[in-house]
Amino acid sequence: MGWEKENGHDEYHDQGWLLAMPVRGNRLKRRALLIGLGLALVLVFLGNAAKFYQIGFIQQLDNILYDYRLQLTMPGGVDNRIVILDIDEKSLREEGRWPWSRDRLALLMDSLFDHYHIAVAGLDVVFAEKDESSGLKVLQGLAHNQLKDVPQFQSTLAQIRPQLDYDNLFADKLRNRNVVLGYYVTNSAKGAEKSTSGALPDAVFAPGTFNGRPVNFIQFDGYGGNLPELQKEAASAGHFNPLVDSDGVVRRVPMIVEYNGAYYESLSLAMVRTLLGTTKLTPGYATDKSSNYAGLEWLDLGSAQGNFKIPLDQDVSTLVSYRGKRGSFRYISVADALHGRIPPDELKGKIVLIGTSAPGLMDLRSTPVDAVYPGVEIHANMIAGILDQNLKQKPPYMIGAEVVMLFVAGVALSLLLPLLTPAKASLLTVSVLAGAVAGNIAIWQYWNLALPLASGVLMIFGLFVLDILYGYFVEARTKRQITHLFGKYVPSELVDEMSKNPELLPSMDGESREMTILFSDVRGFTTISEKLNDPKKLSQLMNAFLTPLSKVIYDHNGKVDKYMGDCIMAFWGAPLPEPDHARKAMLAGLEMQKKLSELQPDFKARFGLEIHVGVGINTGKVSVGNMGSDARLAYTVMGDAVNLASRLEGITKQYGVGVMVGENTREAVPDFEYRELDLVKVKGKDEPVAIYEPIGPKGEASKEILEELKLFHQALKMYRKQDWDQAELQLYNLQRMFPDCKLYDVYVERVAFFRNNPPGADWDGVFVFQTK
Repeated sequence: MGWEKENGHDEYHDQGWLLAMPVRGNRLKRRALLIGLGLALVLVFLGNAAKFYQIGFIQQLDNILYDYRLQLTMPGGVDNRIVILDIDEKSLREEGRWPWSRDRLALLMDSLFDHYHIAVAGLDVVFAEKDESSGLKVLQGLAHNQLKDVPQFQSTLAQIRPQLDYDNLFADKLRNRNVVLGYYVTNSAKGAEKSTSGALPDAVFAPGTFNGRPVNFIQFDGYGGNLPELQKEAASAGHFNPLVDSDGVVRRVPMIVEYNGAYYESLSLAMVRTLLGTTKLTPGYATDKSSNYAGLEWLDLGSAQGNFKIPLDQDVSTLVSYRGKRGSFRYISVADALHGRIPPDELKGKIVLIGTSAPGLMDLRSTPVDAVYPGVEIHANMIAGILDQNLKQKPPYMIGAEVVMLFVAGVALSLLLPLLTPAKASLLTVSVLAGAVAGNIAIWQYWNLALPLASGVLMIFGLFVLDILYGYFVEARTKRQITHLFGKYVPSELVDEMSKNPELLPSMDGESREMTILFSDVRGFTTISEKLNDPKKLSQLMNAFLTPLSKVIYDHNGKVDKYMGDCIMAFWGAPLPEPDHARKAMLAGLEMQKKLSELQPDFKARFGLEIHVGVGINTGKVSVGNMGSDARLAYTVMGDAVNLASRLEGITKQYGVGVMVGENTREAVPDFEYRELDLVKVKGKDEPVAIYEPIGPKGEASKEILEELKLFHQALKMYRKQDWDQAELQLYNLQRMFPDCKLYDVYVERVAFFRNNPPGADWDGVFVFQTK
């Protein structure tokens, strides 16, 4: 990605205060490789769009995006033109289990057409087997056997036979009425016998109609049709097979399917044609027959009542324009219609679909608008979409359109993104992505075209992520080089922080922040250097103690600000915020003393001496940031809190302690045991400060140490009350018990001095240092 900025003939890595580095040759190579990777990614999406192969995830996402668009743009409401007569639980309770005897259905046909005067009826059920519920078969058996010689029985049977032949009775009620039967088509399992039953209606297109045209009809090798006598009398029939997508959701219905070389229409199409009275169905081609493109894009119903066209996709299927969730059409119990319990005006002139919503009859589907949706309502939505001419279109040429759009957008982004800065690349990606989505929705809403969206979104996002990731890894390698190079001249841990967190760069300017500062210095270093009297030896010695002490600081997440000869200055709390900075600084100071104790034998063996350091730690408000000149900047801290930390380090030797902290540090870490050392005024400070020696976390100090602290703090109170005799007695006891503690010697000398030179009644116990 555009991780560098150009400046004349040189190009520089934009990292704030870091020095510029020429990278032109490598950058050109990285661009070429990145462009190649981007184009390879585009080819993957093009292959999927062109149907050379299918990437399941893309298809799944496209289905999800299609469903969202559909749900957001559904008109809603109830379409009163179409009524669903529901074989519901109520009907099953009143009329018994399904299937009902055909004489009941004959009565239903009379009720619908003679009483209610409906426009057309479609049956989303199949009547594949004869109805023998009347007992006619048994009576005929008797007539041919036991009662064949009984003339009265034979005469009576001949009279009642028409009333008991329920199938013929039902067929008579279908005659000359706009009744469309339903049936299903099927494919047998591999190696299994093909299944056919009942009769099919006349094909809408004869075999050979589409010879020479590569039309991708869905083909079936079996069917389940209605009884021949029923099919003969019905106005028409259509299959009720939906097209189930890979995720189990019904989004399309095949308008025309192929069986045994002939072509048959769907139930919804057959009902609309019956309603409109059209006998001719004309295929609509976008190209001539000689073209490799099939071009079957619509079906023309050729109605005198208007121009009705049905758009087709590459499978000769049509997207269902769902009006809304379940219940977008009025449901009426079949039992109510059968028994005339519905006002006539509620069904007059309606399109009636007879189907079921009862779970036990297994005609529930998963759709984009509801996970459980009656199959009969899918047909209702399809009929309404044909009549309203608002069906979404996904013509076969959409494949080519998607390929072209992916190619143009993919190649453009592959070439442009590597040349831009991250901000500009992000802006371009967001703009292209927003344009693609907005254009897709506009095409959907105003032209009813269901243009695929998932491939475009994923490709654009994928190119951006590829660009970002590639730039990140290249950038990470450059940062490692910078860290290695500049870490020798500026605090390397600071460079690490910058490399890991570039967003911190704007905060490198000075700011006020509470931090903790540590100073450590070797005691008697002048004498040590004079004793060694060898620059090489002195350098080795400094490296020998500065290296492990600096490591202790690093291990506690501190930042070494600078080395000043034998002195180390470090801080906690910047550039990254450090909530527990005081504790970490104090733990580092104590560990530095422990580390030095472990190294003393080595110092003795190599250099013939021991090293002792004093550590001063203070917490407070400081100014932190880049400070220096245009030629050289240093990230450092300044302020009174820094100066006090330095003064505390300087007076550690006066009290004979290894680590000394200020009052603010003590308050910031209250769960430590401390020895209060004194109340002092250091050089350059007018206000007295309390100083302490940290002992260790509470609960870890021994009883002996705690008792020693208690005795000293008592002596300190007596000292500040000018009770010199009691203070001296307590200090003498402490000297006897702890002869190596210099602190008690200091206070014994002060008591002796003040006894002879009383400080006055207004003395506040403050000791004033005149030197640093």
